Amino acid sequence: MSTRSEKLVFENRRGEALAGRLDLPEGMPRTHALFAHCFTCSKDIAAASRISRALAERGIAVLRFDFTGLGGSDGDFANTNFSSNVDDLVSAAEYLGVHHGPAQLLIGHSLGGAAVLAAARRLPDVTAVATIAAPSDPEHVRTLLRGDVAEIEREGSAEVEIAGRPFRIQKQFLDDLSEHNLGEQLGALRSALLVFHSPVDRIVGIENARRIYEAARGFKSFVTLADADHLLSDKRDAEYVAEVLAAWSSRYLRMDGEEARAS
Repeated sequence: MSTRSEKLVFENRRGEALAGRLDLPEGMPRTHALFAHCFTCSKDIAAASRISRALAERGIAVLRFDFTGLGGSDGDFANTNFSSNVDDLVSAAEYLGVHHGPAQLLIGHSLGGAAVLAAARRLPDVTAVATIAAPSDPEHVRTLLRGDVAEIEREGSAEVEIAGRPFRIQKQFLDDLSEHNLGEQLGALRSALLVFHSPVDRIVGIENARRIYEAARGFKSFVTLADADHLLSDKRDAEYVAEVLAAWSSRYLRMDGEEARAS
């Protein structure tokens, strides 16, 4: 199935413009999904674009967007935190629901995976959630900051290097991380859950997938990504995720007016 892509802009709850891209099948979408990218990445990172396009080929329209202060979105990254990312997701879902169709499926990569788990309870239309290489606790981000944490705590902020790029991180970002308990949110998750993770992920270890899976109480599945790296740099890994995700989610999403099957 051929696909098309539309650029769009919508506002978050602070009135800042967020840049998005909607990947669509040529015909009428069977359903809609929302994709949350990894920490300090953008909607155009290879994994996000490849998975979104592959899902569109299977009839699922996918909205991917840049969180506040990243990519083409307005705002200052230094003023953002995990809570603001979750709010941005809710804003994106609300926009999608009004202008295209309700997001039934949430997909999150790395910290974006933790964000979709936190946002799911605020989005009643969501019936399925998928995480890819996600941490079981947002505080995992502290390990990426390494020795910079002490300076941030002492000075109130610091410029740190993440994936070869400089970012200013404020103490409020660290404080916000500690306020989130994904374990509790997973225990209350009513949506079906699919956990993707590679056993050789060097950024977010496989033990995070185990914690997420064990904490969830509803319908849940786990798929290993074999030798994939954290960012799914190999195109084949992204295509595999999309193929499995499309097949799995068909049991939990309302496709073309059909009722979802929870089994």
